[in-house]
Amino acid sequence: MRIIPAIDIIDGKCVRLTQGDYGRKTIYNENPAEVAKSFEDAGIKYLHLVDLDGAKAGKVINWKVVESITAATKLEVDFGGGIKTEEEIQGLFDRGIQQVNLGSIAVKEPQKVKSWIQKFGKKKIILSADVKNEMISISGWQEDSALTINAFLKGYLAHGIEFVTCTDIATDGMLSGPNIELYKTLLLTFPQLQLIASGGVSNMDDIRELRRIGVDGVIVGKAIYEGKIQLEELSQLQLQA
Repeated sequence: MRIIPAIDIIDGKCVRLTQGDYGRKTIYNENPAEVAKSFEDAGIKYLHLVDLDGAKAGKVINWKVVESITAATKLEVDFGGGIKTEEEIQGLFDRGIQQVNLGSIAVKEPQKVKSWIQKFGKKKIILSADVKNEMISISGWQEDSALTINAFLKGYLAHGIEFVTCTDIATDGMLSGPNIELYKTLLLTFPQLQLIASGGVSNMDDIRELRRIGVDGVIVGKAIYEGKIQLEELSQLQLQA
């Protein structure tokens, strides 16, 4: 299982939101590249980088943060937030991003995203499923769609999607534990998917339980910044994974 710390960006700064609410924002560091380097120095291999400005604006905003992190580290970075064009995807890959997360655009323009899966390859695209009561939310969680999580995933399976990040909005930033039942159900329904769990991780036991049920990766955010989980613990568990 991959352990993937998260850096969320607003105004070029490292922040965390609570349940996706832009009005409930905590700034943790003014220098995201410094945070990323601390992850690498602790033995972490992966990074989940989210452009929250981009998610709201509908286009990638924080290009300089991307460049600073990929220049400062050798982390394998996946990026999400506002991606809408092939040019943006290519620009991110050119700047050292390994995978892109596609959420809102995957709901609104599925044919376009399916063509990108063909062009860039299924290893480079992560389908981003942000869920509230089993329904998909989009536009930085500011808008509800009419799609269920199951319908959303089924629509992409035939087109070769392999990686899916599923965030349970109700648990995100709450440090209340992940929605284990949701992930169990998805793993049973879609065993061919590489499922990345996101939202609610509060301690190492949460991560061990996610590993036990068989997720491919787990994204950890607020628990790191609030000192609930130490980077050294994550690194040690990654070595065992």
